[in-house]
Amino acid sequence: MIPFLDVKRINAPYQQIINSAVGRVTESGWYVLGQEVEAFENEFAAYCQTRHCVGVANGLEALTLVLNAWGFPAKSEVIVASNAYIASVLSITHAGLTPVFVEPDPRTYLLDPLRIEAAITANTRAILPVHLYGRCCDMDAINKVAHRYDLKVLEDAAQAHGASCRGTRMERKAGNLGDAAGWSFYPTKNLGALGDAGAITTNDGALAERLRALRNYGSGQKYINDYLGFNSRLDELQAAVLSAKLPGLTEANNRRKELVKRYLTGITNPDVVLPPADQVELDAWHLFVIQHPQRDDFRAYLLEQGIGTDIHYPIPPHHQQAYAAYAHLSLPIAEQLHRNSLSLPLNPALTDHEADFIIGTINSISNRTFELLLPT
Repeated sequence: MIPFLDVKRINAPYQQIINSAVGRVTESGWYVLGQEVEAFENEFAAYCQTRHCVGVANGLEALTLVLNAWGFPAKSEVIVASNAYIASVLSITHAGLTPVFVEPDPRTYLLDPLRIEAAITANTRAILPVHLYGRCCDMDAINKVAHRYDLKVLEDAAQAHGASCRGTRMERKAGNLGDAAGWSFYPTKNLGALGDAGAITTNDGALAERLRALRNYGSGQKYINDYLGFNSRLDELQAAVLSAKLPGLTEANNRRKELVKRYLTGITNPDVVLPPADQVELDAWHLFVIQHPQRDDFRAYLLEQGIGTDIHYPIPPHHQQAYAAYAHLSLPIAEQLHRNSLSLPLNPALTDHEADFIIGTINSISNRTFELLLPT
Protein backbone atom coordinates (compact mmCIF):
# COMPACT_ATOMS: atom_id res chain seq x y z
CA MET A 1 0.00 0.00 0.00
CA ILE A 2 1.24 3.45 -0.93
CA PRO A 3 -0.67 5.84 1.35
CA PHE A 4 -1.64 9.25 0.10
CA LEU A 5 0.24 10.75 3.02
CA ASP A 6 2.19 9.41 6.02
CA VAL A 7 3.05 12.29 8.34
CA LYS A 8 5.09 10.05 10.66
CA ARG A 9 7.27 8.98 7.75
CA ILE A 10 7.69 12.59 6.59
CA ASN A 11 8.74 13.71 10.08
CA ALA A 12 11.14 10.82 10.63
CA PRO A 13 14.27 12.68 9.41
CA TYR A 14 13.47 15.51 11.84
CA GLN A 15 12.73 13.34 14.86
CA GLN A 16 15.94 14.03 16.75
CA ILE A 17 15.76 17.81 16.38
CA ILE A 18 12.02 17.75 17.14
CA ASN A 19 12.72 15.85 20.36
CA SER A 20 15.40 18.36 21.27
CA ALA A 21 13.07 21.29 20.60
CA VAL A 22 10.26 19.77 22.64
CA GLY A 23 12.65 19.07 25.52
CA ARG A 24 13.93 22.62 25.43
CA VAL A 25 10.40 24.01 25.76
CA THR A 26 9.25 21.66 28.50
CA GLU A 27 12.35 22.43 30.53
CA SER A 28 11.98 26.18 30.09
CA GLY A 29 8.77 26.52 32.09
CA TRP A 30 7.48 29.12 29.59
CA TYR A 31 4.84 27.83 27.16
CA VAL A 32 2.98 30.78 25.58
CA LEU A 33 4.38 33.80 23.66
CA GLY A 34 7.99 33.44 24.69
CA GLN A 35 11.41 33.20 23.12
CA GLU A 36 10.53 30.27 20.85
CA VAL A 37 7.65 32.16 19.22
CA GLU A 38 9.76 35.28 18.79
CA ALA A 39 12.61 33.27 17.27
CA PHE A 40 10.34 31.50 14.78
CA GLU A 41 8.63 34.76 13.84
CA ASN A 42 12.01 36.29 13.01
CA GLU A 43 13.16 33.22 11.09
CA PHE A 44 9.98 32.84 9.06
CA ALA A 45 9.82 36.56 8.26
CA ALA A 46 13.37 36.32 6.92
CA TYR A 47 12.47 33.19 4.93
CA CYS A 48 9.48 34.95 3.34
CA GLN A 49 11.52 38.14 2.80
CA THR A 50 9.05 40.20 4.85
CA ARG A 51 9.58 42.64 7.70
CA HIS A 52 7.14 41.05 10.14
CA CYS A 53 5.70 37.68 11.11
CA VAL A 54 3.00 37.23 13.76
CA GLY A 55 2.45 33.71 15.08
CA VAL A 56 -1.19 32.70 15.64
CA ALA A 57 -3.16 29.59 16.48
CA ASN A 58 -4.03 28.36 12.97
CA GLY A 59 -4.42 29.32 9.35
CA LEU A 60 -8.11 30.20 9.47
CA GLU A 61 -7.54 32.65 12.30
CA ALA A 62 -4.53 34.12 10.52
CA LEU A 63 -6.78 35.24 7.66
CA THR A 64 -9.66 36.25 9.95
CA LEU A 65 -7.44 38.39 12.18
CA VAL A 66 -6.06 40.34 9.22
CA LEU A 67 -9.52 41.05 7.85
CA ASN A 68 -10.61 42.11 11.33
CA ALA A 69 -7.55 44.31 11.80
CA TRP A 70 -8.25 46.23 8.61
CA GLY A 71 -11.52 47.40 10.16
CA PHE A 72 -13.76 47.24 7.10
CA PRO A 73 -17.43 48.20 7.55
CA ALA A 74 -19.74 45.26 8.25
CA LYS A 75 -20.86 43.34 5.15
CA SER A 76 -18.04 44.78 3.03
CA GLU A 77 -17.20 42.45 0.16
CA VAL A 78 -14.07 40.36 -0.28
CA ILE A 79 -13.34 38.63 -3.60
CA VAL A 80 -12.25 34.98 -3.34
CA ALA A 81 -11.84 32.08 -5.75
CA SER A 82 -14.96 29.92 -6.14
CA ASN A 83 -12.93 26.69 -5.86
CA ALA A 84 -11.02 27.59 -2.69
CA TYR A 85 -11.04 25.45 0.42
CA ILE A 86 -13.85 26.53 2.71
CA ALA A 87 -11.44 27.99 5.31
CA SER A 88 -10.66 30.86 2.92
CA VAL A 89 -14.36 31.71 2.74
CA LEU A 90 -14.94 31.17 6.47
CA SER A 91 -12.32 33.78 7.27
CA ILE A 92 -14.38 36.35 5.39
CA THR A 93 -17.67 35.57 7.08
CA HIS A 94 -16.05 35.20 10.52
CA ALA A 95 -14.80 38.77 10.08
CA GLY A 96 -18.37 39.94 9.43
CA LEU A 97 -17.74 40.42 5.71
CA THR A 98 -19.35 39.09 2.54
CA PRO A 99 -17.57 36.65 0.18
CA VAL A 100 -17.86 37.30 -3.55
CA PHE A 101 -16.98 34.20 -5.57
CA VAL A 102 -14.94 34.62 -8.74
CA GLU A 103 -14.16 31.68 -11.00
CA PRO A 104 -10.62 30.30 -11.36
CA ASP A 105 -8.56 29.99 -14.50
CA PRO A 106 -9.32 26.38 -15.56
CA ARG A 107 -5.69 25.91 -16.60
CA THR A 108 -4.05 26.92 -13.31
CA TYR A 109 -6.98 26.31 -10.88
CA LEU A 110 -6.23 29.77 -9.41
CA LEU A 111 -8.26 32.97 -9.11
CA ASP A 112 -8.56 34.40 -12.64
CA PRO A 113 -7.36 38.05 -12.66
CA LEU A 114 -9.37 38.72 -15.83
CA ARG A 115 -12.63 38.02 -13.99
CA ILE A 116 -11.96 40.12 -10.89
CA GLU A 117 -12.83 43.58 -12.18
CA ALA A 118 -16.36 42.58 -13.19
CA ALA A 119 -17.01 41.44 -9.60
CA ILE A 120 -15.93 44.71 -7.95
CA THR A 121 -18.68 46.89 -6.49
CA ALA A 122 -18.81 49.98 -4.31
CA ASN A 123 -18.71 47.61 -1.31
CA THR A 124 -15.57 45.71 -2.31
CA ARG A 125 -12.70 46.21 0.11
CA ALA A 126 -10.24 43.36 -0.51
CA ILE A 127 -9.12 40.49 -2.74
CA LEU A 128 -8.17 37.17 -1.16
CA PRO A 129 -6.11 35.18 -3.69
CA VAL A 130 -5.51 31.55 -2.65
CA HIS A 131 -2.20 29.99 -3.71
CA LEU A 132 -3.97 26.67 -4.17
CA TYR A 133 -1.93 23.45 -4.28
CA GLY A 134 1.32 25.41 -3.82
CA ARG A 135 1.24 27.58 -6.95
CA CYS A 136 1.23 31.36 -6.60
CA CYS A 137 -1.60 33.30 -8.18
CA ASP A 138 -0.81 35.87 -10.87
CA MET A 139 -0.06 38.51 -8.25
CA ASP A 140 1.16 41.20 -10.64
CA ALA A 141 -2.19 41.22 -12.39
CA ILE A 142 -4.16 40.96 -9.13
CA ASN A 143 -2.19 43.78 -7.50
CA LYS A 144 -2.76 46.02 -10.50
CA VAL A 145 -6.51 45.61 -10.17
CA ALA A 146 -6.31 46.12 -6.41
CA HIS A 147 -4.28 49.30 -6.83
CA ARG A 148 -6.72 50.65 -9.41
CA TYR A 149 -9.64 50.27 -7.00
CA ASP A 150 -7.76 50.92 -3.74
CA LEU A 151 -8.32 47.38 -2.43
CA LYS A 152 -6.32 45.40 0.11
CA VAL A 153 -4.75 42.10 -0.97
CA LEU A 154 -4.59 39.21 1.52
CA GLU A 155 -2.75 36.11 0.32
CA ASP A 156 -3.96 32.75 1.52
CA ALA A 157 -0.55 31.07 1.54
CA ALA A 158 -1.57 28.01 3.58
CA GLN A 159 -0.38 25.64 0.83
CA ALA A 160 2.49 27.72 -0.53
CA HIS A 161 5.42 27.34 1.89
CA GLY A 162 8.45 28.20 -0.22
CA ALA A 163 6.59 29.06 -3.42
CA SER A 164 7.74 32.03 -5.47
CA CYS A 165 6.23 34.38 -8.00
CA ARG A 166 8.30 35.81 -10.85
CA GLY A 167 6.74 39.18 -11.59
CA THR A 168 7.69 42.20 -13.63
CA ARG A 169 10.02 43.48 -10.91
CA MET A 170 11.72 40.43 -9.45
CA GLU A 171 11.13 36.96 -8.06
CA ARG A 172 9.47 37.16 -4.64
CA LYS A 173 8.26 34.55 -2.20
CA ALA A 174 4.68 33.80 -1.24
CA GLY A 175 3.82 35.81 1.84
CA ASN A 176 5.46 38.91 0.38
CA LEU A 177 3.14 39.41 -2.59
CA GLY A 178 0.30 41.46 -1.10
CA ASP A 179 -0.53 43.62 1.91
CA ALA A 180 -0.47 40.57 4.21
CA ALA A 181 -0.55 36.78 4.05
CA GLY A 182 -2.10 34.08 6.21
CA TRP A 183 -0.27 30.80 6.80
CA SER A 184 -1.24 27.40 8.14
CA PHE A 185 1.28 24.97 9.61
CA TYR A 186 -1.16 22.07 9.94
CA PRO A 187 0.86 18.83 10.13
CA THR A 188 0.22 17.93 6.47
CA LYS A 189 1.61 21.20 5.09
CA ASN A 190 5.05 21.50 3.47
CA LEU A 191 6.17 23.05 6.76
CA GLY A 192 4.04 21.22 9.29
CA ALA A 193 3.81 21.53 13.05
CA LEU A 194 2.76 18.77 15.45
CA GLY A 195 -0.72 20.22 15.67
CA ASP A 196 -2.55 23.39 14.69
CA ALA A 197 -0.40 26.47 14.13
CA GLY A 198 -0.47 29.54 11.92
CA ALA A 199 1.15 32.88 11.15
CA ILE A 200 0.72 36.17 9.35
CA THR A 201 3.46 37.85 7.31
CA THR A 202 3.40 41.50 6.28
CA ASN A 203 5.59 44.52 5.61
CA ASP A 204 3.12 46.83 7.39
CA GLY A 205 4.50 47.59 10.85
CA ALA A 206 1.29 49.17 12.14
CA LEU A 207 -0.73 46.16 11.02
CA ALA A 208 1.73 43.75 12.67
CA GLU A 209 1.51 45.68 15.94
CA ARG A 210 -2.29 45.59 15.88
CA LEU A 211 -2.26 41.85 15.07
CA ARG A 212 0.04 41.09 18.00
CA ALA A 213 -2.53 42.70 20.27
CA LEU A 214 -5.56 41.14 18.56
CA ARG A 215 -4.16 37.60 18.92
CA ASN A 216 -3.76 38.18 22.67
CA TYR A 217 -7.20 39.37 23.82
CA GLY A 218 -6.61 42.76 22.19
CA SER A 219 -3.81 43.47 24.63
CA GLY A 220 -0.35 44.81 23.88
CA GLN A 221 0.38 45.25 27.57
CA LYS A 222 -0.75 42.87 30.33
CA TYR A 223 -4.28 43.63 31.56
CA ILE A 224 -4.62 46.63 29.24
CA ASN A 225 -6.97 45.84 26.34
CA ASP A 226 -7.07 48.26 23.43
CA TYR A 227 -9.15 46.13 21.06
CA LEU A 228 -11.91 43.54 21.12
CA GLY A 229 -9.37 40.79 20.69
CA PHE A 230 -9.11 37.03 20.36
CA ASN A 231 -7.20 34.17 21.92
CA SER A 232 -5.15 33.03 18.94
CA ARG A 233 -1.55 32.52 19.96
CA LEU A 234 1.09 30.29 18.46
CA ASP A 235 2.36 28.28 21.40
CA GLU A 236 6.01 27.80 22.29
CA LEU A 237 6.03 24.07 21.55
CA GLN A 238 4.78 24.43 17.97
CA ALA A 239 7.07 27.40 17.35
CA ALA A 240 10.09 25.37 18.48
CA VAL A 241 9.13 22.48 16.20
CA LEU A 242 8.64 24.82 13.24
CA SER A 243 12.02 26.46 13.85
CA ALA A 244 13.61 23.01 13.92
CA LYS A 245 12.03 22.01 10.61
CA LEU A 246 12.32 25.30 8.71
CA PRO A 247 15.98 24.81 7.63
CA GLY A 248 14.94 21.60 5.86
CA LEU A 249 12.03 23.13 3.93
CA THR A 250 14.00 23.99 0.78
CA GLU A 251 15.46 20.49 0.50
CA ALA A 252 12.05 18.92 1.11
CA ASN A 253 10.47 21.14 -1.55
CA ASN A 254 13.25 20.24 -3.98
CA ARG A 255 12.41 16.57 -3.48
CA ARG A 256 8.78 17.36 -4.26
CA LYS A 257 9.91 19.00 -7.51
CA GLU A 258 11.94 15.92 -8.47
CA LEU A 259 8.85 13.76 -8.04
CA VAL A 260 6.70 16.25 -9.93
CA LYS A 261 9.06 16.13 -12.91
CA ARG A 262 8.85 12.33 -12.77
CA TYR A 263 5.05 12.49 -12.83
CA LEU A 264 4.89 15.13 -15.57
CA THR A 265 7.17 13.23 -17.95
CA GLY A 266 6.01 9.75 -17.01
CA ILE A 267 2.20 9.96 -16.96
CA THR A 268 0.96 9.55 -20.52
CA ASN A 269 -2.61 8.34 -19.98
CA PRO A 270 -4.64 10.42 -22.46
CA ASP A 271 -7.62 10.63 -20.08
CA VAL A 272 -5.54 12.31 -17.37
CA VAL A 273 -5.21 16.09 -17.32
CA LEU A 274 -1.93 17.02 -15.66
CA PRO A 275 -1.37 20.23 -13.68
CA PRO A 276 0.41 23.10 -15.46
CA ALA A 277 4.15 22.57 -15.85
CA ASP A 278 5.23 26.08 -16.83
CA GLN A 279 6.82 27.00 -13.49
CA VAL A 280 7.89 23.79 -11.82
CA GLU A 281 10.82 25.41 -10.01
CA LEU A 282 8.71 28.27 -8.60
CA ASP A 283 5.83 26.19 -7.21
CA ALA A 284 5.88 24.66 -3.74
CA TRP A 285 3.94 21.60 -5.00
CA HIS A 286 1.98 21.03 -1.84
CA LEU A 287 -0.32 18.83 -3.92
CA PHE A 288 -0.14 17.17 -7.33
CA VAL A 289 -3.69 17.47 -8.62
CA ILE A 290 -4.80 15.79 -11.83
CA GLN A 291 -8.21 15.66 -13.46
CA HIS A 292 -10.04 12.66 -14.84
CA PRO A 293 -13.55 12.54 -16.36
CA GLN A 294 -14.35 9.37 -14.37
CA ARG A 295 -12.61 10.54 -11.22
CA ASP A 296 -14.42 8.32 -8.72
CA ASP A 297 -13.99 5.10 -10.74
CA PHE A 298 -10.38 6.04 -11.45
CA ARG A 299 -9.73 6.62 -7.75
CA ALA A 300 -11.39 3.33 -6.77
CA TYR A 301 -9.21 1.41 -9.21
CA LEU A 302 -6.03 3.02 -7.91
CA LEU A 303 -7.02 2.03 -4.40
CA GLU A 304 -7.55 -1.57 -5.54
CA GLN A 305 -3.96 -1.49 -6.80
CA GLY A 306 -2.72 -0.21 -3.44
CA ILE A 307 -2.43 3.50 -4.24
CA GLY A 308 -4.01 5.98 -1.86
CA THR A 309 -5.30 9.30 -3.19
CA ASP A 310 -7.34 12.22 -1.90
CA ILE A 311 -9.78 14.76 -3.31
CA HIS A 312 -9.05 18.47 -2.87
CA TYR A 313 -11.94 19.20 -2.66
CA PRO A 314 -15.10 17.17 -3.33
CA ILE A 315 -17.63 19.98 -2.72
CA PRO A 316 -17.20 23.64 -3.70
CA PRO A 317 -17.95 26.20 -0.96
CA HIS A 318 -21.17 27.46 -2.57
CA HIS A 319 -22.60 23.92 -2.47
CA GLN A 320 -21.80 23.39 1.21
CA GLN A 321 -24.74 23.53 3.60
CA ALA A 322 -22.91 26.21 5.58
CA TYR A 323 -23.19 28.49 2.54
CA ALA A 324 -26.63 27.45 1.34
CA ALA A 325 -27.42 31.12 0.64
CA TYR A 326 -25.01 30.89 -2.31
CA ALA A 327 -26.31 27.59 -3.73
CA HIS A 328 -28.11 29.39 -6.54
CA LEU A 329 -24.85 30.65 -8.04
CA SER A 330 -23.71 29.25 -11.36
CA LEU A 331 -19.98 28.57 -11.06
CA PRO A 332 -19.35 25.88 -13.69
CA ILE A 333 -15.55 26.01 -13.70
CA ALA A 334 -15.31 25.44 -9.95
CA GLU A 335 -17.95 22.72 -10.11
CA GLN A 336 -16.11 20.84 -12.84
CA LEU A 337 -12.78 21.10 -11.01
CA HIS A 338 -14.34 19.77 -7.81
CA ARG A 339 -16.00 16.97 -9.80
CA ASN A 340 -12.89 15.83 -11.73
CA SER A 341 -9.89 16.60 -9.51
CA LEU A 342 -7.80 13.98 -7.76
CA SER A 343 -4.60 14.38 -5.71
CA LEU A 344 -1.84 11.81 -6.18
CA PRO A 345 0.70 10.95 -3.45
CA LEU A 346 3.37 13.66 -3.31
CA ASN A 347 5.67 14.22 -0.36
CA PRO A 348 9.42 14.14 0.38
CA ALA A 349 9.21 10.61 1.78
CA LEU A 350 7.81 9.11 -1.43
CA THR A 351 10.43 6.95 -3.17
CA ASP A 352 11.24 6.84 -6.88
CA HIS A 353 10.10 3.22 -6.93
CA GLU A 354 6.73 4.16 -5.45
CA ALA A 355 6.33 7.05 -7.89
CA ASP A 356 7.16 4.77 -10.83
CA PHE A 357 4.59 2.23 -9.66
CA ILE A 358 1.96 4.98 -9.50
CA ILE A 359 2.91 6.18 -12.98
CA GLY A 360 2.81 2.69 -14.46
CA THR A 361 -0.54 1.94 -12.89
CA ILE A 362 -2.08 5.17 -14.19
CA ASN A 363 -0.77 4.56 -17.70
CA SER A 364 -2.29 1.07 -17.71
CA ILE A 365 -5.81 2.35 -16.97
CA SER A 366 -8.44 2.83 -19.66
CA ASN A 367 -12.20 3.19 -19.58
CA ARG A 368 -12.33 -0.52 -20.41
CA THR A 369 -10.36 -1.18 -17.22
CA PHE A 370 -13.20 0.20 -15.14
CA GLU A 371 -15.76 -1.95 -16.95
CA LEU A 372 -13.74 -5.15 -16.45
CA LEU A 373 -12.34 -4.75 -12.95
CA LEU A 374 -14.63 -2.57 -10.88
CA PRO A 375 -17.64 -4.16 -9.14
CA THR A 376 -21.00 -3.41 -10.71
